[in-house]
Amino acid sequence: MSQAWADHLDLLIRARTPILWIRSQEEERIANLLAEAAKRLDQRSLARWDYISGLKGWAGRDGEAARNPLAALESLSALPAEQPALLVLHDFHRYADDSSICRKLRNLASSLRQRPQTLVITAAEWQLPRELEECITLLDLPLPNQQEIQTLLGNIAQASGQAMGAELLEQLTHSCSGLSEQRIRQVAARGLASRGQLGSADLDEVLEEKRQAIARSELLEYCPTEATPADIGGLDALKRWLEQRHMAFSDEARRYGLPLPRGVLLVGPQGTGKSLTAKAIAHSWSMPLLRLDVGRLFAGLVGASEARTRDMIQRAEAMAPCVLWIDEIDKGFGSADGRSDGGTSQRVLASLLTWMAEKSSAVFVVATANGVEKLPAELLRKGRFDEIFLLDLPDAQERRTILDLQLRRRRPIHQIPLDVVVDRTQGFSGAELEQVVIEAMHQAFSESREFGEADLSSAAAQLVPLSRTAREQLEQLQQWASSGRARPASTHCGG
Repeated sequence: MSQAWADHLDLLIRARTPILWIRSQEEERIANLLAEAAKRLDQRSLARWDYISGLKGWAGRDGEAARNPLAALESLSALPAEQPALLVLHDFHRYADDSSICRKLRNLASSLRQRPQTLVITAAEWQLPRELEECITLLDLPLPNQQEIQTLLGNIAQASGQAMGAELLEQLTHSCSGLSEQRIRQVAARGLASRGQLGSADLDEVLEEKRQAIARSELLEYCPTEATPADIGGLDALKRWLEQRHMAFSDEARRYGLPLPRGVLLVGPQGTGKSLTAKAIAHSWSMPLLRLDVGRLFAGLVGASEARTRDMIQRAEAMAPCVLWIDEIDKGFGSADGRSDGGTSQRVLASLLTWMAEKSSAVFVVATANGVEKLPAELLRKGRFDEIFLLDLPDAQERRTILDLQLRRRRPIHQIPLDVVVDRTQGFSGAELEQVVIEAMHQAFSESREFGEADLSSAAAQLVPLSRTAREQLEQLQQWASSGRARPASTHCGG
């Protein structure tokens, strides 16, 4: 644990903070950290309680208060007033709605300020009753840092009788970054059980552990992808920018003084390649792609949305280095005015933006939006993303490239001239050009023949592009970007 966190914990205990809530699921790790704190602070006595086992740790009182939460609180009151002590309560948040327990906690919050005794409640999430908000001090337990992970892995390897080399230990330490101590122990146990030692094969085990953690989440989706920048027609300026940002993830960039890249906002009409770009970034950078369903952040219970946001951030950081894809962010936060949902959307957005601005993890955020008219101003402010790009409708050269890519993907040896089709598809998006090719193939296949230029032209004539049906919105978006608020993803000037 970082020295700053340990010092803060010691300070809270020495200052006679009556009730601490340590927010984490790692009960054993909390117990070990509190045991170390108890030794540092005048050899305070330490006991743990849970509903099934009761008290454990105080001589002569093991099993006391089993299945009796109120008696667990009374056990602390029964100690001599001058005896320094810590009492850890597991899952106690489940009983705080009981009026007698709530009252007892409030009484303890007052009396313990005069005694060298601290009550510690462990819970991953807890919607505090209003009566207890001023009585309880929250302390978040961060995931193990690099030094803790390295020490843990080194100790496990040494205990197995198979010490690891420095290079392998460093690789595994970086790979395990973002996992809880319990998960790291599970990965190590599997490696020892299957191979008798920790080795490079455990790197795959770590990645699988992270994938399972994402699979258990209702918020994030792990998206395998084979897309590459070569699958994207045009967007040359965006591609060059992304190459530069990829280089900034290296250790050499840190030594040069560059910060880790934060992310990019891709704005543009539907079908211009925003989602494909997110997939291509992840694949070409050899990073996992995590897709965030923004709608699921907004749960029904008060306070649950903020808790889900914290959980999402922790899970994303556990997969670092990774790409976090926030698809159609304008739909999720487009109405974040706080009036219709009691301010929940504003708080969630504020938490997300604060994390994006201050994060030190290698999580590259790729947010996509079809329009900007509904996006909150604070999301578009400089510094939230490394850059904002407009993915406009493709020009003539880009349309030729996209059509050629689509044709070669489906008919690798095609020899179809494209000049006429390119001219007749002005204002078409990349997705609409793909549909032109597919429709032309359907027409020819139904007649048992090879398709050609005439089929493509016919298919293009039947499709009404979005640039015609939503012309005003597109013009507003182009005008907004041209005012200097976004960079063009392509270097073309029209056509």
